[in-house]
Amino acid sequence: MVNAILADLSPEFAKIYSKRGRPSIAPEKLLRALLLQILFSVRSEPMLLEQLRYNLLFKWFVGLGMDDPIWDVSSFSKNRDRFLDGKISAKFFAAVVAKARSEQLLSDEHFTVDGTLIEAWASHKSFKPKDGDSGPGDGGRNADVDFRGKPRSNDTHASTADPDARLYRKSKAAPAVLGYLGHALMENRNGLVVDTRVTHATGMAEREAALEMIKRRKRSGRPMTIGADKGYDAAAFVDDLRRLGVTPHIAQHTKRRSAIDARTTRHPGYETSQRKRKRVEEIFGWGKTVGPIRKVHFRGKALVTHLVQLTAAALNLVRMRNLGVCT
Repeated sequence: MVNAILADLSPEFAKIYSKRGRPSIAPEKLLRALLLQILFSVRSEPMLLEQLRYNLLFKWFVGLGMDDPIWDVSSFSKNRDRFLDGKISAKFFAAVVAKARSEQLLSDEHFTVDGTLIEAWASHKSFKPKDGDSGPGDGGRNADVDFRGKPRSNDTHASTADPDARLYRKSKAAPAVLGYLGHALMENRNGLVVDTRVTHATGMAEREAALEMIKRRKRSGRPMTIGADKGYDAAAFVDDLRRLGVTPHIAQHTKRRSAIDARTTRHPGYETSQRKRKRVEEIFGWGKTVGPIRKVHFRGKALVTHLVQLTAAALNLVRMRNLGVCT
C-alpha cells in the first residue's frame, strides 16, 4: 500500500530535488523512516537513526541493505525540511485518503470534527513580555523566574523558544500550557481521518478550523451531517453550518441554552452521530500515545502541521490494514 502511494508521488519528489550535485537521501526512504518513527513510537530522530543501524526490520522497510551507511542526523533533518517546501506531508496524507476512497472505505455524508491541545516544545520561562522587560532574575542561562501572581496573556507576552506557540487552557480544571490546537475531520463509516489542521491556540480556533474543513468536503446538492461535542454548540457556528446545507449533529450544552433543538434531535440519525462521534477521541489518543503529538519536538506551526499530517496518514494506514481491504 505504501509502495503504491510513493510511486504516485514520485513526480512530486522530483520537483524538490536537483539532478545535479551530491546525491541526497532518497525521499521515498526518508518518508518511510518518518513513518517508522511514528508507528514504533521512536522519541527522536537520533534514536531513529540509531535503530536503523542495527534493526533489520527497519532497514528492510526503509529499503536499506545490511551494509548500507546510515545518514547523519543533520543531513536527515535538512532533507526532512525540504518536505515543507514541497508540501510532501500534505500530499502523502491526501494520497492515503484517496486510496481509502478508491477502496470504498469512506463516507461522503457523515462526519465528526474535534480538536485537541498539542503541547509545544517550549517552557513557561520562555514566555516573556514582548517589550523585552522580563523583570529581575538571578541571571545566567537558566535563571529562576517567579511569574506567580503576575498577569500574562498572549497579547502582551510571547515565547522566545517557539513564537508560534500560544498560552492556552483547555478547561477550567486544566493548567495553562504553551501549545497549538490540532483539528481532525473524521468520516463516520470506519473512523478514518479525511482532513487535519493545526492552528494557533485561541478560543475560536476549533470552530473556525471546523468550518474550513467542512467547506472543503461539502459537495453541492449532497446531504451532510457533522457530529461534535458540546464545545461546538454555539449559535453562530450552528447557523454557519445550516447556511452551508450541513445538518449539525452537535451534543447539546446542558448548562446554558443550546443552539440544537428538536428539529435535529428528533431524528434517529442524531443519536447515531452522537454514538459515532466518540471515535474521534481514538484518533487523538493514538496520536498522543503511539504517535508523537502529545508534546511535539518541533518548533513552529509549519513543522507541527507536517507532523500532524504524517501522524494522521500513519493512523489511516493502520486502520485500513485492520479493515482487511489493503495490505
